[in-house]
Amino acid sequence: MRPISLYTALVAAAACMPVDKTPPSDATTKPETTGVASGATPPTPAALPTAMATKVQAVGGFPAPQAALCDSTQDIYLVSNFTGGPTDKSNGGFISRVRPDGAVENLKFIEGGHNGVTLNAPKGLALRGDTLWVVDIDILRAFDARTGMPRDSVSLGSFAPVFLSSIAIAPSGALYVTDAGIRFDDVGNVLHPGPDRIFRVGPDRKVTVAVRGDTLGRPNGIALDAIGKRFVVASFGGKSVFAWKPEDKAPSVIAKGAGGFDGVVVAGSRLFLASWNDSTVSRYETGEEVRVVAGVPTPGEIGYDAKRNRLLVPILTGNRIEIWQVP
Repeated sequence: MRPISLYTALVAAAACMPVDKTPPSDATTKPETTGVASGATPPTPAALPTAMATKVQAVGGFPAPQAALCDSTQDIYLVSNFTGGPTDKSNGGFISRVRPDGAVENLKFIEGGHNGVTLNAPKGLALRGDTLWVVDIDILRAFDARTGMPRDSVSLGSFAPVFLSSIAIAPSGALYVTDAGIRFDDVGNVLHPGPDRIFRVGPDRKVTVAVRGDTLGRPNGIALDAIGKRFVVASFGGKSVFAWKPEDKAPSVIAKGAGGFDGVVVAGSRLFLASWNDSTVSRYETGEEVRVVAGVPTPGEIGYDAKRNRLLVPILTGNRIEIWQVP
């Protein structure tokens, strides 16, 4: 059995952290129909509506899968992984290619230390055309999504980011990146030196702070809502889901849930959010929470396959991604 990494221990401890209430109001499995991962029977509150998804597959063999993204043009799933801590500049990170049938096409499609690639601890992923943008500690790195070759990079180091996590791309091509402002100590405690911020990187590669403040609630996931012409921001430190536009001085609460949110995806009028606090993925429409997936501990930056109506759920401490068919 592979030794448990330091980061695995840290995220396991972080999943049990108390919620901060400061912010405002490995082999492939057979299909299951319970909507609950094998061996897990988490309680579902009677008052909470459910529309449980079906687990199609679990794909193992990843060291610490943080984010999953569907490239609809290539019909391929991309998964970011790192082998050390979340802020270790070891050049040991990599991006995997996984086919929709669950087969790992190329485990190390983009790999730090190979083919001129530098990649330390990749987290959030976003696509614009055939360019893949990757959040990597204090730098955004761009790669050719078809060949994996490096294309560009933008350093945010001069802003001393604390914990960059997720990335979303505006129609203009501007990049928006969350900084949750958290740190992990040597025994797995979650600290919050702050500040909470969302950075903007313009098409001209100029970096600015788009918004900052405790009202962001340790911003983790971020996704573009093209219909609402806004960004949706998931709070890791509270129970709120926010809407935010670049012209807003502060975000507004559009929903509340279990909290400890990580990834968020927008699929038409639906929002899907992954929660560490209760190991679930829930759907939100008109502010109402509907449980979709349960029994997924430490779910990371989830992805969505629009062609098949499937959720892609990285299980950070389980070394796998799970593919769920949404009803």
